[in-house]
Amino acid sequence: MSELSTLARPYADAVFRMAQGENDLAGWSSRVASLAMIVSDAQVARLIADPAVSSDRVAGLVIDVAGTSLGERGANFVKVLAENGRLTVLPEIGVQFESLKANAESTVEATITSAQELTQAQLDELVAGLKARFNRAVTVQVAVDAELIGGAVIAIGDQVIDGSVKGRLQRMSFALQG
Repeated sequence: MSELSTLARPYADAVFRMAQGENDLAGWSSRVASLAMIVSDAQVARLIADPAVSSDRVAGLVIDVAGTSLGERGANFVKVLAENGRLTVLPEIGVQFESLKANAESTVEATITSAQELTQAQLDELVAGLKARFNRAVTVQVAVDAELIGGAVIAIGDQVIDGSVKGRLQRMSFALQG
């Protein structure tokens, strides 16, 4: 995992700087996500791994599948990745690009998983609390998991805030066993 991260970092940084220079973070975010999805396809992944298929041919295929929204600079990016044998790193490049984008935009993405559907008022209250705690704008994805019994689990980056009944019961169980 750390090797993949290390391989992806210079490409993510380069694309991010280019996107900032073009004032098009959202457009490049979409392009990189699309490219990551294309190279994650099983058939495309087999072609990328096939030593009998040239990097130019693979790059051409990825560019064709991505379509005209990729643009000339996006096509050049794909060609550079293909020439360096790094197309398979695109999903990690996407993850790192999104992290750089979030930092630049002072935003953070949170996933809120609750035991039952949250009301808009509850969601607004949670978002306001997260915004105050992290001092950033917060975008949320909401999910429901009845196994939590009650409460919610909030994941932001590598931080998890477990306020679920299931989590409390597990912590009590561990405390009683120790």
